[in-house]
Amino acid sequence: MTFSIAGRCARTGMFGVVVTTSSLAVGSRCAFAKAGVGAALTQHRTDPRLGPLAIELMERGFTARQAMDAVVAATPHRDWRQLAFIDRDGGTASFSGARVKPELNEVHGRDCVALGNIVRSAEVPVAMVRAFEAEPGAPLATRLIAALKAGDHAGGEFIPLVSAAMLIVDRQPFPYVDLRVDSDPAPIAALAKLWRDYAPLAESFVARATDPDSVVLPAVPQT
Repeated sequence: MTFSIAGRCARTGMFGVVVTTSSLAVGSRCAFAKAGVGAALTQHRTDPRLGPLAIELMERGFTARQAMDAVVAATPHRDWRQLAFIDRDGGTASFSGARVKPELNEVHGRDCVALGNIVRSAEVPVAMVRAFEAEPGAPLATRLIAALKAGDHAGGEFIPLVSAAMLIVDRQPFPYVDLRVDSDPAPIAALAKLWRDYAPLAESFVARATDPDSVVLPAVPQT
């Protein structure tokens, strides 16, 4: 009941993930990333412990493939899990356990990997990768949202979507973007609007943490 994509911007080194589903709070359970390290997705009978484990292994120098092999080997209920990782060099790995329900697919592209389970068509992740690769010079967030829209257009889920999330990391230990939509009848559209509203502010929010003296806030209206 979930489709998602993890991607890397080769130009900036940013990592990001975007995901949507017909259950609540997908952003708190499925999406993980760390600046300079990589990103991870965990879904289908989701185990949120697996994302941080993958990130830890990649931070220690494991490739995405090596991290995947280690995570799968250490996971008792691996047959229920669907996973995707991307590492600092853009290498990708994916896994779908034997009990992950169709339609399902794992698709790897240039600097990206997409997943889908219990979707209308195995073409959903294919469309996501195609959309992500279409504009390599565009901002990472733009490419991720385009991929999510393409997956929905290619069939999406059987059950109405209610939540969506996008997580992007850059050079800091905190996220560059962490946007979440819940209990919304059109979560992908809502997420796209959130990004449009947030994009002009993103650099300012980073500056507030790293160089607060440089930030000029709007003047408070005088009464």
